[in-house]
Amino acid sequence: MQTVKLAAIPAAFSSSCFMFRPVTKTLGLISRRNHSQKPPFRLLARAFSAPALQTIDTTDNKGGVAVKPQWKAAIDFKWIRDNKEAVSANIRNRNSNANLELVLELYEKMLNVQKEVDRLREERNAVANKMKGKLEPSERQKLIEEGKNLKEGLVTLEEDLVKLTDELQQEAQCIPNMTHPDVPVGGEDCSIIRKTVGNPSVFNFPVKDHFQLGKALDIFDFDAAAEVSGSKFYYLKNEAVMLEMGLINWTLSEVIKRGFTPLTTPEIVRSSVVEKCGFQPRGANTQVYSIEGTDQCLIGTAEIPVGGIHMDSILSESLLPLKYAAFSHCFRTEAGAAGTATRGLYRVHQFSKLEMFIFCQPEESDSYHEELIRIEEDLYSSLGLHFKTVDMATEDLGAPAYRKFDVEAWMPGLGRYGEISSASNCTDYQSRRLGIRYRPSQLSSTNTKKGKGPTRFVHTLNATACAIPRMIICLLENYQQEDGSVIIPELLRPFMGGLERISPKCS
Repeated sequence: MQTVKLAAIPAAFSSSCFMFRPVTKTLGLISRRNHSQKPPFRLLARAFSAPALQTIDTTDNKGGVAVKPQWKAAIDFKWIRDNKEAVSANIRNRNSNANLELVLELYEKMLNVQKEVDRLREERNAVANKMKGKLEPSERQKLIEEGKNLKEGLVTLEEDLVKLTDELQQEAQCIPNMTHPDVPVGGEDCSIIRKTVGNPSVFNFPVKDHFQLGKALDIFDFDAAAEVSGSKFYYLKNEAVMLEMGLINWTLSEVIKRGFTPLTTPEIVRSSVVEKCGFQPRGANTQVYSIEGTDQCLIGTAEIPVGGIHMDSILSESLLPLKYAAFSHCFRTEAGAAGTATRGLYRVHQFSKLEMFIFCQPEESDSYHEELIRIEEDLYSSLGLHFKTVDMATEDLGAPAYRKFDVEAWMPGLGRYGEISSASNCTDYQSRRLGIRYRPSQLSSTNTKKGKGPTRFVHTLNATACAIPRMIICLLENYQQEDGSVIIPELLRPFMGGLERISPKCS
């Protein structure tokens, strides 16, 4: 039996211990027209979004046992060096622990070792060429010795180069994406409210929170779940099950109308895919459950398996944008979460969620980011919720996010706003790590072989359409009645068998 265990290991060690197939899939029809137009997207966003592909077998120092190194990030180190001040300011503004000075130091060392490796290779090749000619035995023996010495020196330097490259990768992959210039700088308190929708519900009776309501309505069972699974787990019962199914089906029907393709996803993924999406699957404060003895994790969001669906692919421009709406269960450790503000369904280890995800051309990602937040606002306003949309400050951005909008809804029983969704533009941070590119339509066939034109990395965006537990909190607390019942919003009723109200059970 496999066990799920949080594996806290030093950051210097890679959790990706398996090899990738160096296969590139090509999807869609490729045009022969030439494309010379450069992306208008800001260069600041590209240097750290750059990981890709590459796995090479190396050998250790003690007898040639094959080592399988982690995936490599095709980071533009020269750009980082040339834009050191901008990169440093971004790291500082995001309160990141990335060590830029160490990255640049390792980069210079790597360049120097690479130059020496190249020099020795040239000398070795020159010796090999001399050996092809007619030589005196003494001269040939001299060249043999020289070639042997060069080979031994080259092996040592190449081993040093591999180690330096791996160390550089480990440090550089900690550098976050660059940040949209309009994002407020600072902590969460510096975030800016973009929009406020609706007004708080008004009650003329004592308000209950969802925990109290759910117990009285017999739709939750936290006690039994704690015995079976531990704290922060729950059973949904009776009408709560219908409410979850109704929310998922209603939300899915709405986003399908907006051009999204429905998906269900794997809920166990490789650790490397988690890393490439910008999450840390192992460490003291990770939110990810790792499966002991494997290179696999439980997903914390469908963003991860959907992000990987086109991994190592070249897409045709005609396929873009690709819009997915993915249903999955999500698993999170919620390390450090405690207190009455997180009781009940607000912060749990397992929940259902419908996630929107878009692959698009770079120049279109800002507009699709706005589209995603509009969809979220339309969904939640149609449910009659009072909420605000927030442009999150730099210190509240995850490493992949170029910009992030949160939606915080009023939860009267908890007496505060709570986050119910977010929408992030990750630019090419994830796609460069995952190796997802597209081939632009060519303007001319001049000097361009069929299907061999230049490629660009897509941009990726993700947004929550419906996170079930927090949506249930909002509906129960905002639609509660004095008699203890809860009204079902009218638009959900057809998805719940016509149910209009959840009423307390007769004792």
